[in-house]
Amino acid sequence: MQSRAEVTRRAVLEAAARLFNDRGYAGTSISDISCLSGRTSGAIYFHYTSKELLALAVIKEHFATWPRLIEQQATVGRMPLERLLRLSYAVARAFRDDIVVSAGARLWAERRAIDVAMPVPFVDWTDAVRALLEQAAAAGELAPHVKPAQAAHAVVCAFFGLHTVSDALDGRTGIEDDLTDLWHFLLPALQARPDPAALIADVRGPLPRSELPAPAHASN
Repeated sequence: MQSRAEVTRRAVLEAAARLFNDRGYAGTSISDISCLSGRTSGAIYFHYTSKELLALAVIKEHFATWPRLIEQQATVGRMPLERLLRLSYAVARAFRDDIVVSAGARLWAERRAIDVAMPVPFVDWTDAVRALLEQAAAAGELAPHVKPAQAAHAVVCAFFGLHTVSDALDGRTGIEDDLTDLWHFLLPALQARPDPAALIADVRGPLPRSELPAPAHASN
């Protein structure tokens, strides 16, 4: 059972995340967070001491989400590329549905306006993707020319670039469909025996026939 202090800290964090996500860092005040959370300004300052440190707490919680999602995909019996795709969709849904994750992403983009040292992003993600690709190579899933470290960097760049574009265009409402399009593009270059539609169907469910990509034709 959570203590009263823990309940207060979480209520403040979630209220701050919602406001930071909607209004940005500069457009949010401690008074706004107090009104939304139902906690006094004094209680907020007792737990976080400044708006900068409250923003940092949201960003840290954003980053703390990723190890949990990575651990959830460490399922015995699934091949590494399937685990990588499942992880990517779990992250996409977190960006879309989890207000703290979404707010953390916005605050990171506004980091130059926040006078506090920030965690280094993407390093853990690249390491996790590289490890999965190394496992995929050992299992014979990767094409011989694929170098896991280089591919991991490219996949992470493409993946988080996709999130930025999806957020700008439609608030990430179509992020899962956008991610499916990205995997249809990337998997033929990664897989030893390219069959992106089958792997995506295993992860996400079969696509309607009208949405399946046209089959590739072998060259003479």
